[in-house]
Amino acid sequence: MSESDAGGSLVYHERQRLQLCLLHALNNLFQQKDAFTRPRLNALAEHLLLEDPQRQRQIMPALFTPHHNVLSGNYDVNVLMAALDGPPKKKVLWHDRRTPATSIDLASPDLMGIMLNTTISRLRGFWTSRHWLTLKNIHGVWYNLDSHLSAPQPFPDQQRLISFLDDAVAQGGEIFLVFNQEED
Repeated sequence: MSESDAGGSLVYHERQRLQLCLLHALNNLFQQKDAFTRPRLNALAEHLLLEDPQRQRQIMPALFTPHHNVLSGNYDVNVLMAALDGPPKKKVLWHDRRTPATSIDLASPDLMGIMLNTTISRLRGFWTSRHWLTLKNIHGVWYNLDSHLSAPQPFPDQQRLISFLDDAVAQGGEIFLVFNQEED
């Protein structure tokens, strides 16, 4: 965990531990340590599994669940949606990848932040996995709060943020817009 100065206010930033990137991304989104915890996300994943009619067909469901890896973390989008379903309830929109990031209203006062799910390559490309990260506007400055970074990285301007999002989508990333308002 680190906090850095952003125009007189602190930016909360959790660093990567295990494959708990969704946990870190959520805490970075809420700008609060333990806004979400591993036991809470595990409970959400377990609840999703109990609601799954296919659960009897899974091999070794205690270790390999469809929503997360019990040993390392690595939660899927269903856990993200359940976590943001409250409390506190947030509105989440999955951005249509066919449209450019310029279609996102980055100035919306209700936009809490952006959750980005990207593909990462390890072991010289022999192994790929997914990674969650948060982009957030804090006092008029957009930050990349990726838990792989040693500190929050401010975007110099909105065009760099848009380019970053477009590049991420071009490489298989998915954009989720998180709004402070409750869903209608």
